[in-house]
Amino acid sequence: MQITLDDKNSLSIPADLLSKLGLKPGDRVNVEVDGEGRLVLVKVSEPSVVPLRQAISRKNLETPIRFIKGIGPKLAETLSKKGIATVEDALYLLPHRYEDRRTILPIAKLKPGETCVFQGEVVTADAVTTKGGRRFFEAVVRDGSGSITFKWFRYHPTFMKKAWSPGKRGIFTGEVSQYGFMLEVHHPEVEWVSASEDLDTVMARDPFNFGRIVPVYPLTEGLNQKLMRKVMKEVVDHFADSAASHLPEPVVKSHALLPLPGALREVHFPEELPLEELNGKKTPAHQTLAFDEFFYLELGLALKKRGVAMEEGISFEVTHRYTKELLKLLPFQMTGAQRRVLSEIKADMMAPHPMHRLVQGDVGCGKTLVALMAALVAVENGYQVAIMAPTEILAEQHYLNIHRWCEELGIKVTLLTASLKGKVRTERLNDIASGEAKIVIGTHAVIQEKVEFHRLGLGIIDEQHRFGVLQRGILKKKGCNPDILVMTATPIPRTLAMTVFGDLSLSVIDELPPGRTPVETKIAFESRRAQVYGIVREEVAKGHQAYVIYPLVEETEKSELKAATQMAEHLTAEVFPDLKVGLLHGRMKPEEKEETMRAFKERRLDILVATTVIEVGIDVPNATVMVIEHAERFGLSQLHQLRGRVGRGGGRSRCILLTPGKLSEDGEKRLRVMEQTSDGFRIAEADLEIRGPGDFLGTRQAGIPDFRVASILRDARILEEARREAFGIVEKDSALSWPEHEGLREELVRRWGGRLELAAIA
Repeated sequence: MQITLDDKNSLSIPADLLSKLGLKPGDRVNVEVDGEGRLVLVKVSEPSVVPLRQAISRKNLETPIRFIKGIGPKLAETLSKKGIATVEDALYLLPHRYEDRRTILPIAKLKPGETCVFQGEVVTADAVTTKGGRRFFEAVVRDGSGSITFKWFRYHPTFMKKAWSPGKRGIFTGEVSQYGFMLEVHHPEVEWVSASEDLDTVMARDPFNFGRIVPVYPLTEGLNQKLMRKVMKEVVDHFADSAASHLPEPVVKSHALLPLPGALREVHFPEELPLEELNGKKTPAHQTLAFDEFFYLELGLALKKRGVAMEEGISFEVTHRYTKELLKLLPFQMTGAQRRVLSEIKADMMAPHPMHRLVQGDVGCGKTLVALMAALVAVENGYQVAIMAPTEILAEQHYLNIHRWCEELGIKVTLLTASLKGKVRTERLNDIASGEAKIVIGTHAVIQEKVEFHRLGLGIIDEQHRFGVLQRGILKKKGCNPDILVMTATPIPRTLAMTVFGDLSLSVIDELPPGRTPVETKIAFESRRAQVYGIVREEVAKGHQAYVIYPLVEETEKSELKAATQMAEHLTAEVFPDLKVGLLHGRMKPEEKEETMRAFKERRLDILVATTVIEVGIDVPNATVMVIEHAERFGLSQLHQLRGRVGRGGGRSRCILLTPGKLSEDGEKRLRVMEQTSDGFRIAEADLEIRGPGDFLGTRQAGIPDFRVASILRDARILEEARREAFGIVEKDSALSWPEHEGLREELVRRWGGRLELAAIA
């Protein structure tokens, strides 16, 4: 017999006994008789309706966009260019702004700088060619209060003449500008109105584009706003309910979060909300989606960090066999910050679980030396070390700097890059596999399948932002839970560090070696080139040296390489024929680069023309001036690193940012920041604001989370809150094994499992 336990406890079972049996009012139980004639209560398991519903919801979200009503193969292909392949992609392609179309204004009331909705009749429309040969299509529209000009700079003449014939009436939307005494709108949106229709009829016919606050979506060629709104309305109406957050109820209540389906509806088709809040992404719906997105990333990072702390690692002993010898060889003393960070690293290496530490420090602070000291601790214990850099140039720089010290100590260092072929490559792979090579320096080649280490104990990753978390994971698998040390010379704002490196412990080298002086930085336009060369000559006359840097966007870009070479030839033959000019670029062989750098360091060269190969690794205190050609083509962090090559001696040093006369708004912002400050963290914050996190960290290959909703700048407070909640949950339930966390665990694996290597918790 099956019954339901009611509140009146009709079975008269004591409450404490019910509790011990794991039963409560509302539970269904089978009343059975066992083999000895005793009554037995067996709880009836609930059918797995909720998990089934969750599975159906997840499946719904994966529905290909081409199966949505009104979307054919051609439109599906166009939408894919905006990254919309599934309905989930569509749900999370949020409007980048909103327009208030609740009021239709007379033309006389339109204000420049505002996006307005107004109606009118086409008076004239035709293609126009200016005296300078510029062509555009122009239409004049009027109502009873005034007139306004429309312009299109991309148009099809025949179609436009037909579409915009005089006498047609329409409702128009666009951003109003003023040129002279005339108002203008470029590329307006239009809803044509027939002679028999009034405004109320039009708004009733098209309620998603007029008479309300309307979303404005990012577009691609082949899409327009009306079509996007139609697609989004279909997706939101039929699939928003499939979105599930699974956030614990206390978290939802504590942060006043909306249900996820409701938040998605509200951000796509908002009701009566202040336009300022909508466009600032400050509505409860926007903040709910931002919290949800941050929370799951931070939950993954918390699990990774917790997992590392629970793994069995290598307990290194600090014997000082090599580290003390290296200190004797150095011509300088380590700074207090270097010693402090090295102590933190040693403490991690001595611990029984693997080290996962990020060392962050400004240009010239001495991170490489700290990394080498850590490497020597591993070598002292009979382990190998892998040092991975993002480019061959940087790997070669590390090799040139490190192998000289290590050879003095009798330690074999080998370089492994993708360009190595044949016998040389085979020999080096054998040295690594046998353990003869104690320190291996290279690029992604270090983590290729054919590379086998004899006994890898420490992995060091330089400029971590160029690598994703997966590469870090692959490097770990080359050994048996080796320690991982990550280094970056890019000062990273705290909010960004929490999203990208949230699973790492952080050390900061916040002190520069003695003798470093602030570098005076100035922008110089092309018209002042002669004066710039005069400054270079003046410094050389004082016995100092100079760098002239030319941009190299990609290592393989022949045109840029040729330009650097031509510049060296031009400076040698025509500008400084009496001075010694050298050339350094990424295509030179390692021994050629080493010889050129040595010649510059030994003052056998007055001027070094170089590409960004000198961004790291060169320390010439006698160099007091740097000229950076086409400075507008560099990111702020890269300019800051380049500038760090001068100012290493006691005298006055200068950095001149040479650029053509006309700069973009962002280009000018970057260069002005360089003039104003030498503080790496202030520069990083500015760079992040100007370029956004993906570009700031060196393109999308970096493995940075590509947030669909949240902004680490705008939503920094939400990020802090989401991180605190996520880490708090993992602190209590380190594997998300509690029944109430089942949905959290499944959703985390669905969203981030592959990218954060979280399959183990599934």
